[in-house]
This record gives sequence, structure tokens and C-alpha cells, in this order.
Amino acid sequence: MKIGIVGLGFVGLSLTSVLASKGYDVVGIDTDKEKCKKINDFKIPFFEPDLEKTLKNGFRKKLTITDNFISLKDCDIIFITVGTPQKSNGEIQLSMIKNATQEIGKIIKNSKKTPIIFLKSTVIPGVAQNTVSRILEKFSGKKAGREFGLVSNPEFLQETTAIRDTKFPHVVILGGNRTKFMDKAKKFLSKLHPGVPIIVTNHQTAEIIKYANNSFLATKISFINQLSNICQNIPGANVDDVASAIGLDPRIGKLFLNAGPGYGGSCLPKDVKAIMNFSSKAGVSPTFLSAVEKINQQQIENILKIIKNTCGSIKNKKITVLGLAFKPHTDDIRDSISLKIIKELLKNQAKITVHDPMAIENTRTKFKDKITYENSISLALKDSNCCIIMTAWPEYSKIQNKILKNMKNKIVIDSRRILKNSKLDCTYIALGIGK
Repeated sequence: MKIGIVGLGFVGLSLTSVLASKGYDVVGIDTDKEKCKKINDFKIPFFEPDLEKTLKNGFRKKLTITDNFISLKDCDIIFITVGTPQKSNGEIQLSMIKNATQEIGKIIKNSKKTPIIFLKSTVIPGVAQNTVSRILEKFSGKKAGREFGLVSNPEFLQETTAIRDTKFPHVVILGGNRTKFMDKAKKFLSKLHPGVPIIVTNHQTAEIIKYANNSFLATKISFINQLSNICQNIPGANVDDVASAIGLDPRIGKLFLNAGPGYGGSCLPKDVKAIMNFSSKAGVSPTFLSAVEKINQQQIENILKIIKNTCGSIKNKKITVLGLAFKPHTDDIRDSISLKIIKELLKNQAKITVHDPMAIENTRTKFKDKITYENSISLALKDSNCCIIMTAWPEYSKIQNKILKNMKNKIVIDSRRILKNSKLDCTYIALGIGK
């Protein structure tokens, strides 16, 4: 069996590496020639734990990385994992999907194979049936369900655990018509993921499941952040104790109840906006999700308010931001709340110094010389008027008084409460803990 993966971003490269490491004959394809060259040289274009090791294991077996679609000719299975960029109104753009689908159609036109094509890219309901299927049929001259199969197969990967999530998904969703191709798809994935629940449904339902999943996770985050703001105005209240207690209720669960500055990253903000946009077009006002997004935006305003109330005027004052990545153990700054805070502080003419164990270079591409970058926490805090902890990196939980002594004003605003049990000689404000 030969497997092709089209699109070597976060999802595609993780899938490529895992399948190749398991001994499958795999070809990974991306139109970016420079990216392909880097991957062939073991230079991963982004950081993800265990990805490099898994990729190298795959290369030791039977893995090819190329920009040439002709390599798909002999594939029995093809995964589409290209991106779906987003417009400012939340609408997803399908140009990459359409281009990839056209190329696949051209290749399978002259192939003797009857491949199963899995659509893993995150798309709104109707794309698989109304766009992908029609393009494949047009450019291949073949009929879906008879000469090739099309299956919607959304992914549920989390950054920093992508390899584990690819190997051990919590569920497998298969959307499409009940044909021999669906039976083969189920058999293949049952073998790949033994014991994992497999839900077979139609394309539209499979497509909306992904959005429902991420929107609910965003809802849990906004819910606990709303409670965090309430707790902060109740003397002695602690949002972490609230989260621990309600998380023990099996109807609620403990995951995604970590209060903080708001959700970010490449998935939750994008998917919430996309389903809101789709919902409006479908004639349903996304009232609830609008509130989820509004609460997330308000977290930025709350942090800025705390800074101003504590520091007074922040014009020309040095403010240190610790943590730039949207979560620890990644260099991803996409939709990071830290960057949004920095933009607002710059509008108020503050002098910004930043530190992050991994995301400095990515941040530099955004702000250039508008802010100062430091590779050590100590230097980042030197002569600072205020420190804001934005990302729960383990390094920040070890901050002690000796590191704070060189601050001009010892003010620490801890959006993650990672120093709440430390005995710090400073003005310490933890989001979600009332005083």
C-alpha cells in the first residue's frame, strides 16, 4: 500500500512522519520547494516535540518528500492536509484546497488505481460534496464512489502533542457515502488505530464535528475566564480551586478549565470565527459563540486595565512581557494573546521588552525593532516597571526575589498564577485570585 499526503504543514507533516515510521510506503508533497528541501535535510519548518525523531525514523524506512504531484500516481490512499486561510470576517479561503484537488484529479485521471482520498483539511459543511468532489470528478473524468472514494476525515491534533494525537486519536470521524471505499477506509483506520471509536456519518456532519469540537473547547476557556474575572473581585476567591472542583464533575471534566489571558493559537480563534461566519450565512445568528469570542477579547482589556491601574501612566515605562507563544513548548505565535497585548501597549507608548524560550525569532518577524528582545529572564526584567507573565513556561515558575531585585518597580502581573505560592517581595497580582 502506498500513501500520499498533500500539504506538509503541522497536520500533514505529523501524519507523514507517523505513517512512514510505521512502515508504510509514504510520499509527502508540498508545492513549496524550499520547504521540501528543508524537510529532506531534517530541518523542520516549525517546532513540535517528537516530530524530528519520528520523521527521521520514517526516512529510515520508506518515505519520500517532493513537490511533484506525479508521485501520487501509484497511491492507494491520498490525504489532503493543505491549509484553509481565513479572511478577516471569518470566512475560510479554499484556494489551496481547490489547487490541490485539481492536481490530484489530473493525476488519478491516468492512474490505474482506484484511490481513497481523505479530506483532513478543516472546511465548512458542504465543501467536500460541493467543491472537492466536483473538482476531482471534473479533472479526473472519473466518478466519485465508483472509481475513487472521497472521505471527510477531520483531525483533532493539539500543538505540542501532535505526534501522540496522530498515533492515538480519541476518535476517528469518517464522512461520506456508504460505498466500498468507506468500508476500506474504516478497515484501514481500524488497523491503524485499534480500539479507537470510529464514527461513520455523511460529509456535512463530519465537517461540522470539527468546528463543534473546537468551539466547545473555546467555550470552556471563555467560561472559566469569565469566572476568573468574578473571582478576582471577591476577596480570597481562587479560580483554580473553582476549576478543580467543577472539573471533578464527570459532566464537565477538568480539561480546558485553566483560566488565563484567553485562547489563541492556529485553531480555536480561526474555527470559532469560521463557524460564526457559516452560521450567519445559514440563517442562524451565532449569539452564543459571539459571547464566547467577546469574553476572549475582553481578557485583553482586563489585563490592560490591571496594568494601568497598577502602574498609572505607562507612557515611556518599561514593561516586560514573559511568554510570547500561545502555549508553552511551542514557538507558535499565531493569534497569541501576548502579541495582542504588546500591540496595545505600544499604542500607549510603553517600552516593551520580551522573553520567550522558543518564540523570540517568530516574534521578531512581527515587531522588528519596535520592541526589545532578551534571551534571559534576568535581563528582560532589568529596570522594568512592570512584568506580565503571559505563557506558563516552566522557567517562569522558578522566578524568585533575587531575579526581581533589578526591577525598577517590583510589579508582577501573573495571568497564569504560576507564582501564586511563591513568597515574592513585590506587588503581585494573579488573574483569578481576589484580594
